Amino acid sequence: MAEKPLSSPPSTPLARAERFVWLTARVLEQHRFAYHFLRGGPDQVEAALLAYLNEDGGYGHALEPDLRGPVSQPLHTAHALRVLDSIGRCGGLRVERICRYLTDVSTHDGALPAIHPSQADYPSAPFVPVVDSPPSSLLATGPVVGLLHRNQVWHAWLFRATEFCWAAVESLEKSHPYEVQAAVAFLDGAPDRSRAEAAADRLGRLVREQRLAVLDPDRPDDYPVADGYAPDEHHFPHDYARVPDSLAAHWFTDEEMARSLDRLAADQQEDGGWPIRWRAWAPGSALEWRPIVTVEALRTLRAHGRSID
Repeated sequence: MAEKPLSSPPSTPLARAERFVWLTARVLEQHRFAYHFLRGGPDQVEAALLAYLNEDGGYGHALEPDLRGPVSQPLHTAHALRVLDSIGRCGGLRVERICRYLTDVSTHDGALPAIHPSQADYPSAPFVPVVDSPPSSLLATGPVVGLLHRNQVWHAWLFRATEFCWAAVESLEKSHPYEVQAAVAFLDGAPDRSRAEAAADRLGRLVREQRLAVLDPDRPDDYPVADGYAPDEHHFPHDYARVPDSLAAHWFTDEEMARSLDRLAADQQEDGGWPIRWRAWAPGSALEWRPIVTVEALRTLRAHGRSID
């Protein structure tokens, strides 16, 4: 009896990523992958996200994998908002409830702390320290405020949080890539577009002057890595301009962006997933992050017109 021939391995980036997702991802990322690339429905994504929702209106249960435990956190809740935004469900009562939670955990100036002190009882990554009186954080506040404005959400909490973001972004001098990403997320959604464009122009000059984006992927060691980052935790133009209409896209030439996207495409691993570039501090969190990063890499490539299937 003749042996049955082995099926050939997946050949396209999307097919290879799909196999990786089914092998490794949480239910939420499985449904997100299906929604974005397999014509899945938004209801399944929202149902999976609901498992992370707490009674206080925030999200917990390691939705953002570097913070373990059940308690609600601003970073978990920001992650939930990005998921809701990606499926067109960032509005209505679900977001009102989230805004009430954000009001309750905001600092004296109306912004969000990176980590709420309730995390102290549970494990978290060493690079996200937990303190009793955390300061306001552009890293936590900027993406949330920008996303809510982009979805035309109006809530009392947004007024003071928006003013905090403007002050933080317009006073940036010495920065680092994750803070710049948070600033871009705010500016891309800020309703005052002329002010946002001016702030983005200034921020882009800062990024280039401080060499915060690797413009030659063949020579990453020529670019500094921020203090506290992993040794090869570089950032590239596509990390700032994840979609072509981002204000950050104006910071880079077409050639620089093309090389950056080439690098992103080439980063797909043999198992079909994309790697994480920051410090992996626990096996479980690293495993959970990779499907998230994989979905976002595919979305970025497709948004910029790159073929993935």
